[in-house]
Amino acid sequence: MSPASRPARVATLLLLALVLQHSLLVDVRVAGVSPDLLLLVAIGGGIVGGRERGAVVGFAAGLVADLLAQTPFGLSSLTFGLVGYGVGTLQAGVLRLTWWIPLLTGMAATAAGVMMYALLGALLGQGYLLRPELAGLAAVVGLLNAGLVPVVVRATGWALSAGPDQAFAR
Repeated sequence: MSPASRPARVATLLLLALVLQHSLLVDVRVAGVSPDLLLLVAIGGGIVGGRERGAVVGFAAGLVADLLAQTPFGLSSLTFGLVGYGVGTLQAGVLRLTWWIPLLTGMAATAAGVMMYALLGALLGQGYLLRPELAGLAAVVGLLNAGLVPVVVRATGWALSAGPDQAFAR
């Protein structure tokens, strides 16, 4: 595959994630929250592509999420980019040990991303994002996202040109 087709594949993945998030997953609710597929794409970018690609995919996924968010534009981009970078930094030595490590990583990184989003939002004047039940809600979103990790990591592997089997075997 040519390097020029990588951005088209990532754009296709982000568009598909956006459509699925706002058409199908919006109705999947546990404790009032649903999975966050675009954040999970950022995490998948870190798992599959390392810190640089994780940051870029995370930033792009955040831009897409920002299009429909009612918070300051760029908040999702900043958060998702940082999460993708953080997961990518960890993936080099830790995430390749066993098949279940990406599941735990997806769960923990999602919860951390939800918490970071609220904290950064509060710093930008969106204090309503910090709620007493935030940690519990972040944990529920993390659990919901954990079930989607295998599919998203394979799709992100396809988008970043690291074959799907190779991407999930890490």
